[in-house]
Amino acid sequence: MRLVIARCQVDYAGRLTAHLPMANRLLLVKADGSVSVHSDDRAYKPLNWMTPPCWLIEEPGYWTVQNKAGEKLVITLEEILHDSKHELGAEPGLVKDGVEAHLQELLAEHITTLGEGYTLVRREYPTAIGPVDILCKDATGRSVAVEIKRRGDIDGVEQLTRYLELLNRDPLLSPVAGVFAAQLIRPQAKVLAEDRGIRCVTLDYDTLRGIESDEFRLF
Repeated sequence: MRLVIARCQVDYAGRLTAHLPMANRLLLVKADGSVSVHSDDRAYKPLNWMTPPCWLIEEPGYWTVQNKAGEKLVITLEEILHDSKHELGAEPGLVKDGVEAHLQELLAEHITTLGEGYTLVRREYPTAIGPVDILCKDATGRSVAVEIKRRGDIDGVEQLTRYLELLNRDPLLSPVAGVFAAQLIRPQAKVLAEDRGIRCVTLDYDTLRGIESDEFRLF
């Protein structure tokens, strides 16, 4: 991973355009080729980013990050304050809470818990920033990303928001709706989710666990 702290301006040109005026920011260049721009707030959420496959072209005072679709992230560097590279090694992956993992398995098996006509696309749908718990389609055929928690907090809503922003950049999936599913969803998290157009679903673990599977069994 490469960490660059710089006073910079950022311009994104693609299906939409975005501009970040000159300021001090952290630029992350990861081994997978992705480039993301961070400020000193907003927790882990980047201000803008480009996911792989993409390539970085460095010129004096300029970075240009471009993907196969022709989208560009142009970073104008006024001053570089820090530039370092670090080898992080292999990532062992997130170890999920046992209940969360079982909730994901049960909900995927009985996806119509989310609504009539829902169909499963895949569990642990891969993205450049981590796997989405469940990707499914609703009765209209629209893609839906589902984030599952045992207790639903604001952090979980923020996590799902990041996934949605990334998935909605994919023309094969867009538009992608979001569902935040948990055994208990805190009021603040529900308000934030609904404000962002994310539907909240409260899961009953015992009820899901008691539903008989419609898969063929040997015994």
